[in-house]
Amino acid sequence: MNLEQRCAESGLKMTGQRKIILKVLDEADDHPSVEAVYERAKALDATISMATVYRTLNLLDELQLVIRRDFNEKFSRYDINTDHHHHLIDVESGEVIEFQNQEIEDMKAAIARNLGYDLVECKLELYGRKIKKSS
Repeated sequence: MNLEQRCAESGLKMTGQRKIILKVLDEADDHPSVEAVYERAKALDATISMATVYRTLNLLDELQLVIRRDFNEKFSRYDINTDHHHHLIDVESGEVIEFQNQEIEDMKAAIARNLGYDLVECKLELYGRKIKKSS
């Protein structure tokens, strides 16, 4: 189900500019910042303002249709993948790689259980540099 369909199910009013912002988010293969969403949306509709992008992203975040991420940067990025996953962030390029790993999930649950807790939430962000292959 795409983001526009999820918004409709949530009862969110669909304006033309919102549809463009949702299209930009749906087509993103990265975790775009507000500025990146704005630039991409503006290329599709020159009348879209930065304020409209900010309001729309904040609303989508409040409705839990996107997740605002702060990867130790001075700006937020937006993630439309609301399924449980983790991130590896390349500290040189800023590339964000999503991953899932059952061993990590089992280990987190075991740690919580050993400390007398049921795990309800965990965010894992790994930061690294790509290993240079020697020739």
